[in-house]
Amino acid sequence: MPDGNATITDLKQLIEDFVSERDWSQFHSAKNLSMAISIEAAELMDLFKWYDSEESNALMDDVDVRHAATEELADVLILCLAFANRNSIDIDDAVRAKVTKNHQKYPGEKFKGRF
Repeated sequence: MPDGNATITDLKQLIEDFVSERDWSQFHSAKNLSMAISIEAAELMDLFKWYDSEESNALMDDVDVRHAATEELADVLILCLAFANRNSIDIDDAVRAKVTKNHQKYPGEKFKGRF
């Protein structure tokens, strides 16, 4: 599951540079970015609609579906990074705080193997 050596800061800067070069920050309101995240997530979901869980997992072995899913996931992540940039959200802090909250809400001994 390697992701190379890029940090979250590196990725946020990559996106900020891309946005700045195009003067797109004027369009990056919380509303617009949150909607765009949802739309891109829906495009990812669309690849797997009408398939059961087993079939959808198997679809990831198809090179074309895997490529499309990878691109849609990248779109979601890019927009999440742009949202964090525009709204001064520290992703490391946000993720760690949410995982801590989820540990309390869903203790492993109670929820292991079930929802």
